Amino acid sequence: MSNGRHIDHWQDKLDQDLTPPREFKVSRSRIMYIENKSGEIEGPGRIGRVYFSKSGKSLYYRGLTFQSLKGAGFKSNYFELETGADYWISGPRKDQNDRLYGGNKGVEVDADVEEEYKALIGSH
Repeated sequence: MSNGRHIDHWQDKLDQDLTPPREFKVSRSRIMYIENKSGEIEGPGRIGRVYFSKSGKSLYYRGLTFQSLKGAGFKSNYFELETGADYWISGPRKDQNDRLYGGNKGVEVDADVEEEYKALIGSH
């Protein structure tokens, strides 16, 4: 899949319904920063609720499934199973420098986590 198609796949998934499947439990979730790294130093980035599998080996976000690169990634730490696209996924930073190289330009926050995210970073 070309870099442009990775970005299109990412956008298609983001446009889906926000309601997670019933098997996803909020107790196994957390607000995280997700950045698509396919072909760009800085790709599209979002703050959203990520769900963890029972084993903790897979992450789920809006129809996308990720697995760890276990330190083998280049400027990425996860890959998306369907496309193989690289992603940087981490906890949000209180200073909002969530991008791998700092800053938060163009980073969107999902509406369903906006208030919780603001409380997490100490913003009002």
